[in-house]
Amino acid sequence: MQHHQPGPASQAAFTSIPFRWREVRLVTGLVLGLFLLTHFSNHALGLISIEAMEKGRAWFNLLWRNPLGTFLLYGSLLTHFLMALQALYRRRTLRMPWREAMQMTLGLSLPFLVISHVVGTRIEWSLTGWASGYPEVVRNLWIRSPEIGLRQTIALIIAWLHGCLGIFFWLRAKTWFPRYALLLYTGAILVPVLALLGFASAGKEIARAPEHFGSAMRVSSSVAETLANINTGLYATFAALVFGTFAARLARRGLLQSQSIRIIYPNNQTVSVPSGFSVLEASRIAGIPHISVCGGRGRCSTCRVRIVDGEEGQPPPSGQERGTLARIKAGPHVRLACQFRPVHDVVVVPILSTGRQGVTSLVRGGKAQGQEREIAVLFCDLRGFTSLAEHHLPFDTVFILNRYFEMAGECVENAGGYIDKFIGDGVLALFGLKNAPQEAAKQAVDAALRIHAGLTLLNRQYASEFATPLKIAMSLHAGSAIVGEMGYGQATSLTAVGDTINAASRLEGLAKELDAELVISHDIAIRAGLDLSSRERRTVSIRGRAAPLDSWIIPEVADLVR
Repeated sequence: MQHHQPGPASQAAFTSIPFRWREVRLVTGLVLGLFLLTHFSNHALGLISIEAMEKGRAWFNLLWRNPLGTFLLYGSLLTHFLMALQALYRRRTLRMPWREAMQMTLGLSLPFLVISHVVGTRIEWSLTGWASGYPEVVRNLWIRSPEIGLRQTIALIIAWLHGCLGIFFWLRAKTWFPRYALLLYTGAILVPVLALLGFASAGKEIARAPEHFGSAMRVSSSVAETLANINTGLYATFAALVFGTFAARLARRGLLQSQSIRIIYPNNQTVSVPSGFSVLEASRIAGIPHISVCGGRGRCSTCRVRIVDGEEGQPPPSGQERGTLARIKAGPHVRLACQFRPVHDVVVVPILSTGRQGVTSLVRGGKAQGQEREIAVLFCDLRGFTSLAEHHLPFDTVFILNRYFEMAGECVENAGGYIDKFIGDGVLALFGLKNAPQEAAKQAVDAALRIHAGLTLLNRQYASEFATPLKIAMSLHAGSAIVGEMGYGQATSLTAVGDTINAASRLEGLAKELDAELVISHDIAIRAGLDLSSRERRTVSIRGRAAPLDSWIIPEVADLVR
């Protein structure tokens, strides 16, 4: 029998598969989030009745109080907390964006808020076999000890906020996130609100007729003493872990203080930091604006830098960093600033620079990070305006153009679109930045009809000014494009680039060549549900585009609605 040894390629492939701690942290966080969601949902049943809460609790216990559910829940809780301490220890600086600071603070405070509740429910059940039902828990927290009820309410809200922030950091770099952000935000608010309202409703129900819900079980003094000791021990353990982490940070700082390195940025900005700091951490210490959409977790590539000098002898990229750089097809000498920890002096240049604006617009509002989206595009251009301008004074020319731009802009916005830019006497409008491709296509067609009607009215109002009426050539096309904030300084704006924009421009040129008011591509006609089988069809070759583009010629826009 022959034994085949794996070749170098196989070995490299095997060793390139890293054990990604961030996925472990994410999965454990999602398990805890699922527990909170089911727990909140059970509370919300109080809006119906105590009986509904008890029936819901039966399903809740079936999910979480079996051996597997218990292992998943408490294993995830412990793992997630220990990994949070590990992340805290690994941080070389505590300077961070406020959202990250809030998530970390909430996460570290959470165990101290829920220990008493866990001891009084799950651990008491383990020792006595008595599972406290909603009537007893609500009676204790709503009537007998409202201050404890308030503390538990704060704990639940903190846990939910911590989880929501974690999910936000995970999803915000996803291209689809802006489309569903409002729905997710709404759910994130409704879930705890309904839970608290349900608990309050149950409390009022018990307060009206406490005798209907039995009496509370009284534990023996020995069990009560055991529970008190467990409670104290858990508080001491978690406090020791947190303070121990901060003490370890201070000890490490003292050891590394003498091993400082220099990180040199453009314009000779130099930051001296102890060895082991990442480039992103050095930027934050020095107050140098540095983009990091994912918060320094290596999930995006916005913090990447190019090494200009000092690359030799630096630690190689980790598996996580290699994966992210490979995904964006990064060139040589490029590293992620959040993952790159230089061991000696290095000169770097942030690739996505913030320029002179101080704070980059790439992270403003989420939608401007640079995303590939399915959009609809409208090009609109005045025909023969150059010759018309030759017969008018400059002031009159500007006045006419501004009236035309005002009309076109209102038509586009009323149809649900966004004016990208005005180019000479032309208009470029985008649709679908916040809605589905089919809806975007319909909006683009609606905008074209509105512009035609607006120009007709404009010609009627200023008939005495024009020797011949103003005429337009428009094109409509749909497809994928890269949408983001582009430009420099005050000239930065949200715009789109890509093959779709180029093709739409070519179709607008075809409309001029054929003396037609509108050319509609096959892509947008399909998405908008237009039947153009009776119209003239053309196949257009687009420079730089492999496949030709089918389109329909509409000599007069008014014919489109007949």
